[in-house]
Amino acid sequence: MDFVGKRFWFFIISLLVIAPGIVFLILAPGLRPGIDFTGGSSMTLRFSDESNINQQQVRDQLTTLGYQEATVQNLGENSFFIRTKELNEEDKDTLVTNITTSLDEGAENVLQGFDLVSPVVAQETVMNAFWAILAAAVGIFIFIWWAFRNVPSPFRYGLAAIVALIHDTIIVIGIFAILGELIQMEVNTMFLIALLTVIGYSVNDTIVVFDRIRENVLIYSNRAFPEIVNLSISETIGRSLNTSFTLVITLIALVLFGGATIREFLFVLLIGVVVGTYSSIAIASQVLVSWDQRSIGIPFRNKTIT
Repeated sequence: MDFVGKRFWFFIISLLVIAPGIVFLILAPGLRPGIDFTGGSSMTLRFSDESNINQQQVRDQLTTLGYQEATVQNLGENSFFIRTKELNEEDKDTLVTNITTSLDEGAENVLQGFDLVSPVVAQETVMNAFWAILAAAVGIFIFIWWAFRNVPSPFRYGLAAIVALIHDTIIVIGIFAILGELIQMEVNTMFLIALLTVIGYSVNDTIVVFDRIRENVLIYSNRAFPEIVNLSISETIGRSLNTSFTLVITLIALVLFGGATIREFLFVLLIGVVVGTYSSIAIASQVLVSWDQRSIGIPFRNKTIT
C-alpha cells in the first residue's frame, strides 16, 4: 500500500476529526472541569462491619440527595472516599447524617476525615499538569534528536514526533469537550494522568516506525526517502496494529465492567491508543516525507538523502 502517496488524505482526515472538537472547545463550557479543578470537598466514610455496603449503594444515595457530580472510591473494609462540590459545615453534617441513616442506621463515627479543595489548589493542579506536559514534550524532542543523530536532519524526527503528540492531544481534548456537552463528562486529575500516558504511548509507537526508517535509510541509501518511509511503515504496521488491537480489547473490557471511578481514565486511554496508532503511521511519518519533499510550508532548508 502506498501510505506516502495518500498522506494528504491522512492530513484531511485529521483536520475533519479535529475541527468539531475545536468548535466545542470554543463554545461554552468547553471542557467541563470536575471538582479537582473547580474546588470542592472530600470525605472518608467508614460504615460498620456488619453493614456490607457497596460502592454503588453509596453513589445511588448521593444521587438521591442531589449530589450527582460526586465521585465515590471504595477503600475496602466498608470505607469510601467521596469527592463532591464544596460543602459548608452544616451541609457536611446533613449529608453524612442522611447517608448514615439510609445505609447504616445507628452507626457511629462514620465520618473519618473531611477536607476542602480550594479553587487556588485546583488552579495549581492545572498549571502543574501543563508544565508536566511541556517538560515531557521537550524531553521527547531532545531524546529523539539525540537518538537519531546518525541520520540526516535528526531534529526533523523530534519535531515530527511532537507534531504527532500535539495532534493526539488535541483530538483527545476535543472529544472530551464534545462528551462534556453531550453527556456531561468531566475532566479531572485522572484525565490528566491518562493524557500523559497517551503521550507516552503515542511517542512509543512513533519511535517504532522512526527506528525502522532510520535502519532503512542506512541500508537503502540509494533509494528515495518517500520510498524508504513507505517500506518502513509496511514493515511495522502489523506490529503496531496487533499491539494496539490487543490493548483496545482490554480497555473496552475495563470500560464495560470496570468501576465508574476510573471511567474518564479509561476513555482517554481508549481514544488515545486508537489515535496514537493512527498518528504514528499517518501523521508523524508523513510529516517527515512532506518536510523532505518541501510539500508543506515549513521554512527549513531541505536536505537530500543520498
